[in-house]
Amino acid sequence: MKRREFIAGLGSAAAWPLAAHAQRGERMRRVGVLMPVGSDDPDGLAEMAALRQGLTEHGWIEGRTIDIAVRWPGGNSELIEASAKELVGAKPDVLLSRSTPITAAFKRQSGAIPIVFVGVAEPVEQGLVQSLARPGENITGFTNLEASVGSKMLALLKEIDPRIVRVVIIYNPQTAPFAGLYVRPMQSAAASLGVETIAMPVQSESDIEAAMTALAGQPGGGLVAIPDSFTTERRDLILALAERIRLPAIYGSPFFLWSGGLMTYAVDSRDLMHRAADYVDRILRGDRPADLPVQQPTRYRLTINMKTAKALSLTVPPTLLALADEVIE
Repeated sequence: MKRREFIAGLGSAAAWPLAAHAQRGERMRRVGVLMPVGSDDPDGLAEMAALRQGLTEHGWIEGRTIDIAVRWPGGNSELIEASAKELVGAKPDVLLSRSTPITAAFKRQSGAIPIVFVGVAEPVEQGLVQSLARPGENITGFTNLEASVGSKMLALLKEIDPRIVRVVIIYNPQTAPFAGLYVRPMQSAAASLGVETIAMPVQSESDIEAAMTALAGQPGGGLVAIPDSFTTERRDLILALAERIRLPAIYGSPFFLWSGGLMTYAVDSRDLMHRAADYVDRILRGDRPADLPVQQPTRYRLTINMKTAKALSLTVPPTLLALADEVIE
């Protein structure tokens, strides 16, 4: 999202108090949402549709009993902080954050306003909650990580292309401060898989291009992109480079799958947003976030895009196809 478009959107939440008095005596409940992608991102819009559907199922009617203000700062840390401050200043009933940096920004700004997060890795280690069972304070939500996911991603990449001997792991340290939770298990598993792992922090599009093209001249290269709002927002660039240099890759965000990535191993973020509506509903009806345990992923979805595999001249092993939750032809 361009800065002028973001600034133009500020102030709309200021209309909330007026809207609340416009419903013939009903109290309009207000939810502020921050998304880690731009406002024209189709996958982000699909996630918001899942949240709205969940709220509708709980009996909330947008425009009558609930008002949802959404901001789309993407992975820009400055815009994340500004939009968090703006939404908190409007004093909504609940805040919903869709990434680790956004949750941290809300925590810095929110005071006592309840926060429901979606897609945060290890919230205890990040200092966002006291424990998973008893989050404490005003924050709870849904994580997207369990301990073995990093090593599992590396093993799946090696299985889809046994020729891989060198893997670059890309992430932005600012938007993925939890990167070590993915990288360390990959490094531990690398020797047994016959793979060298290279962690490559990236903070610009030119960094992404440099990290990926460094593999172009060497045989046996592969790519892992862990869940990260910065790289997710730039997935079209990453996917185009992977196609151009014929680089097998696995992604930790379903956004890449929906945009044509080879393989994803990830929680279903649309499902998480739909489930988050239950916590928003419970808080609006009087429950305290401190009493709602942080929910961990119950399962990960492995999805393989056969069209992309064929474009890379990869023959997907039947054993891997049998493991897949979804195969896109």
